[in-house]
Amino acid sequence: MIPRILIDSAQIPGGGELRLFQRGKEFSIMLGNNELMNSRLSGSEEALATLPCERLSGRAASRILIGGLGMGFTLRAALPLLDASAEVIVAELVPAVVKWARGPMADLFEGSLSNPRVSIETADVFDLISEHQDHFDAILLDVDNGPDGITHASNDRLYTIAGLKAAKRALRPGGILAVWSSASDPKFTRRLMKAGFSVEENPVRGRGKRGAHHMIWLATRT
Repeated sequence: MIPRILIDSAQIPGGGELRLFQRGKEFSIMLGNNELMNSRLSGSEEALATLPCERLSGRAASRILIGGLGMGFTLRAALPLLDASAEVIVAELVPAVVKWARGPMADLFEGSLSNPRVSIETADVFDLISEHQDHFDAILLDVDNGPDGITHASNDRLYTIAGLKAAKRALRPGGILAVWSSASDPKFTRRLMKAGFSVEENPVRGRGKRGAHHMIWLATRT
């Protein structure tokens, strides 16, 4: 059996510790006993990009904000669907995750961090959302475990009515807020509607046809 090796650990601002493990070519990021992400399971993270970006096809100079760098699956999936004039900003709260992306996990990113359309902000995505109005064509949130967060208490404010209305203000007309979650949440669907979005639920698999069921909401500013 190939051993699992602890590569590094990092503190989450506000409390908690992330740990990066490697087993052969497989990587995983853990919080306590919870596996937050695994390099073998990329399907739903890719869908977080493809579902909204396909709907935005044809928009010139589109501006996309991705909340959460993770293992780069959402970023990599978005880039082929965007034209040369697009701008992709990735907000990552934990500096070590960016370091891991440029270090031990670099092969997973396939050079996407060097793409001239991409910039990385070591920041809370909520702050970037709050600072802008009519600015983004899409906001893609893969933060924590979805609306039912487990890693960082302040992530919850993203999913309140006030947080969702801030995201709506930050979007251009017709812009899309895409939200990843490990599970469905009817209350969150209603909350998106209450915030004034047109909402579509998209159940997706974590891996191919056999992975766990995840949920992606597409909430459009109409």
